[in-house]
Amino acid sequence: MPIRRSKILVKWIYENQHKMQTLRRCSSTLRYKELEENVQALEHLAPPAAEAALPTHQPRPDITPDVSFKYDDLKVALAAPYQLQRKPEAVDLGFGKYFTDHMLKIHYHRELGGWQKPEITPFENLTIHPAAKALHYAVQLFEGLKAYRGVDDKIRLFRPDLNMHRMNLAAKRSGLPMFDGDELIKCIVRLVQIDQEWVPHSETSTLYIRPTLIGIEPTFGIVAPESAMLFAILSPVSAYYKTNSDGAVSIYADPSVVRAFPGGVGNRKVGSNYGPTIEITSQAAKLGHQQVLWLFGPNQELTEVGAMNIFLVYINEEGEKQLSTPPLNGLILPGVTRRSILELASQWEDITVKEEVITMDRVIQLNKQGRLVEMFGAGTAVVITPISNIGYMETNINVPTMEQEHPVYQRLKDTLLAIQYGHIEHPYAKIIT
Repeated sequence: MPIRRSKILVKWIYENQHKMQTLRRCSSTLRYKELEENVQALEHLAPPAAEAALPTHQPRPDITPDVSFKYDDLKVALAAPYQLQRKPEAVDLGFGKYFTDHMLKIHYHRELGGWQKPEITPFENLTIHPAAKALHYAVQLFEGLKAYRGVDDKIRLFRPDLNMHRMNLAAKRSGLPMFDGDELIKCIVRLVQIDQEWVPHSETSTLYIRPTLIGIEPTFGIVAPESAMLFAILSPVSAYYKTNSDGAVSIYADPSVVRAFPGGVGNRKVGSNYGPTIEITSQAAKLGHQQVLWLFGPNQELTEVGAMNIFLVYINEEGEKQLSTPPLNGLILPGVTRRSILELASQWEDITVKEEVITMDRVIQLNKQGRLVEMFGAGTAVVITPISNIGYMETNINVPTMEQEHPVYQRLKDTLLAIQYGHIEHPYAKIIT
């Protein structure tokens, strides 16, 4: 009878754990199964021996410091042969259609002391409660960076510290737990090392890294979640979207729609900035454009283009070639590629670099005066994409980006790719293998 009562007690604890003040360390059915199997094994012992073998106290949760998880605590469970995915051909990649064999997961539970131990597991679907805050209130954020296989066969990351800093800023704004960015970088590096054969042997394809942080507390209250999950998945990718035959894109500017507003989260990489752009992007596609140029305010200030930062090259009042981009005023994502472009171009003596407010009237005026030379978008997914046309107020503004003999955008793109693929050594590149 004692054994039977123990089995009933174990089952009751499992089914009522959410009512208890002290949570169990493991939330999966595997732990319950393990306890039940242990009790079954004790049935073969004599009653006194069985009672002596039963635990006399609950084990304390095994947690890491509450400030951040630690790479030194990382646990790795490799995929079994039957779980390994077929690797696609580079020409079939597209963007974000295929995923590697493993993923990184790190849970956060305030009642368990904060961040738990990071773990790398076989790639799998997530199981979360239907009331999780990420599903109802967009309490979630993400980052995007890439792993590049260089000409020396070494794998590099590009300025991952900036992605971690930006991710923590978004976490703070979203009420999600912050963490030590260096520790997450080390965990991601290990993940990439395990799935390194998924990094394309090509300079036109990369391994896209998507760290994501979501609130998983199953309550409807609009408050900071007490439970969260940070995970990272990997996807081999090629071109982000299709361009015109000359490699450039046409963009659509509609003053009646905005991407972000002052005091909002336009400068944070949260999902709620992207979902609402789908409808207007679809409308632009029907009109023959690839992306949307986001304008703001009565002066129709340029902010971003699609999910990219926007750049202009024009001849300024002193007759110099000038590279300009809108300032970080809270409406604009502080892009890693954006910052790198400004820093690299600032070292060139033949071009002036400036952050300034740019309006549609200014673009039209520069174009009419023949002083507008180039426009392009920049971001991790696309690196740099030239712009050749703007659809605006039922007219088309032709931009002579592709007519330049030595375009600035190409010079910048070549420099960035040379760093990312190891043609030149540079502190921006972090070698991981």
